[in-house]
Amino acid sequence: MRETVIVSAARTPFGKLGGVLAPLTAVQLGGMVIKEAIQRAGINGEQVENVIMGQVLQGGCGQIPSRQATRLAGLPWEVPSETINKVCASGLRAVTLGDQIIRAGDAHIIVAGGMESMSNAPYFVHARWGLRMGDARFVDLMVHDGLWCTFYNRHMAIHGGEVAKEYGVSREEQDEWALRSHQLAIAAMDGGRLKEEIVPVAVPQKKGDPKVVDTDEAPRRDTNLEALRRLPPVFDPNNTVTAGNAPGVNDGAGALVLMSREKAHELGIKPLATILGHASVSQD
Repeated sequence: MRETVIVSAARTPFGKLGGVLAPLTAVQLGGMVIKEAIQRAGINGEQVENVIMGQVLQGGCGQIPSRQATRLAGLPWEVPSETINKVCASGLRAVTLGDQIIRAGDAHIIVAGGMESMSNAPYFVHARWGLRMGDARFVDLMVHDGLWCTFYNRHMAIHGGEVAKEYGVSREEQDEWALRSHQLAIAAMDGGRLKEEIVPVAVPQKKGDPKVVDTDEAPRRDTNLEALRRLPPVFDPNNTVTAGNAPGVNDGAGALVLMSREKAHELGIKPLATILGHASVSQD
């Protein structure tokens, strides 16, 4: 069985909801990282056998967003693509699927990653056959398709609080972990450790030249444990999840070039990492 290696990686900076990357679509962000990852690998687009990109909020993006991103990256029409939706695991599933395809012997070179613009998620209304009488409700697709549990009809933050309770993770521990996350991110940014992986993004402005964004927007220098502990729980007073210790609502993209080890050896490319294995689990 073939062994899969990662030979290059690239990502955009990550922007906050309505933040610095809001003018760009998920497809545009995805195209940037696909192109950059291929360039960093030292190969050309004709050598890529498949592009697999995870994306959750696909509504309004048009057919096969991954194929749109593939074409924006300059790859030939002949390179196929797939778009994966496994909610938060979409990008990771794109990578594991690419690994499985290579292990099966069906390809040697695959680009895999994820792309998302939560800022550009539209609202929708059920009005296909008219409204006849009464009001219509506009539904936020970002929440409906990305953050809302279909089975229990509630926000995923509620589930997050229940999982924390089940495994004995206190509010204090969540706040401390969130603060640690900000501190580590700031330290990595200040130390220049993220520069190598980030693709600077030229963002169009309403007036003047594009603004080049090369730094993650979400990490906060001004936060502290006292501020985090003052934040109220979201959606339920008994919840332990807050706006401060929950994951961010972001825009961004990232991509890897996966190769069979034999192909990397043939091309004289030194791998960054080897994919040894992966697993998928699910629970109520």
